[in-house]
Amino acid sequence: MSQPSLAFIGLGTMGYPMAGHLARAGYPVTVYNRNADKAAKWLSEHGGKTAPTPESAARDADFVFTCVGNDDDLAAVILGENGGENGALYAMAEGAVLVDHTTASAGIARKIDATAQEKGIGFLDAPVSGGEAGAENGALTVMVGGNSDIFDRARPVIDTYARAVTLMGPVGAGQLTKMVNQICVAGLLQGLAEGLAFAKCAGLDGEKVVEVISKGAAGSWQMDNRALTMLKGEFDFGFAIDWMRKDLDICLAESKANGAELPMTEIINKYYKDVQEMGGGRKDTSSLILRLNQKQAGGKE
Repeated sequence: MSQPSLAFIGLGTMGYPMAGHLARAGYPVTVYNRNADKAAKWLSEHGGKTAPTPESAARDADFVFTCVGNDDDLAAVILGENGGENGALYAMAEGAVLVDHTTASAGIARKIDATAQEKGIGFLDAPVSGGEAGAENGALTVMVGGNSDIFDRARPVIDTYARAVTLMGPVGAGQLTKMVNQICVAGLLQGLAEGLAFAKCAGLDGEKVVEVISKGAAGSWQMDNRALTMLKGEFDFGFAIDWMRKDLDICLAESKANGAELPMTEIINKYYKDVQEMGGGRKDTSSLILRLNQKQAGGKE
């Protein structure tokens, strides 16, 4: 049997390697990216096709994948610019499946799903976790919201770049689960930043401290992958603060709607703003420690 045809819209830090895994798995892939030069670069590495618009990429595709920046970007490529109904969704054939990997709001996921249902198109909101390394290694965690039958159809394709793919509930549940993920990650990074800054003030060998406590209850992915680079002041990789703040703003907005209390998340979001104002908006989220280092060195509040 021939492989289903795929379209991938959005070749950013995550989408570029994800689409690459699909091509290497033998799927015919058509890509679209706002920056056409990046799409051309992807084509030179992986073959397939490029398209000049989201709708032309999606036309005749059995599965369309999106991975863009935020709610507005997502609405533009899927539903169309300026409410023009000229986005990817309007070019897809009945029975096709749209899978969105953007970290966005649950509200935009439900809005897209409503339009998709009217057109007889399946939709899954499927944000990912694992960062750039997870995307490059095909080891992402994918949290999915949607219909179980549609999920079962899409899962073999998603498995190409994932180590774990889980249906969390109806449309919107994927985005809500990703919010939980970001809330927890923010707390872990702030705790790690404070611990390492404390170790420095106490005159301890930070690397030796990490070696010891990582074997106990304090251990985490963040400690294993970010503690040593935090001690060295290396932050030119991973997930940027600008994007984390976007995600935490989504979490805080959702908490106002559902009644959840997120006092620490609100505080840490402000700490990230401090690092942005220090010029660190494109630095990795582990750069929270820069704020503490500055204060301990006598920096301004």
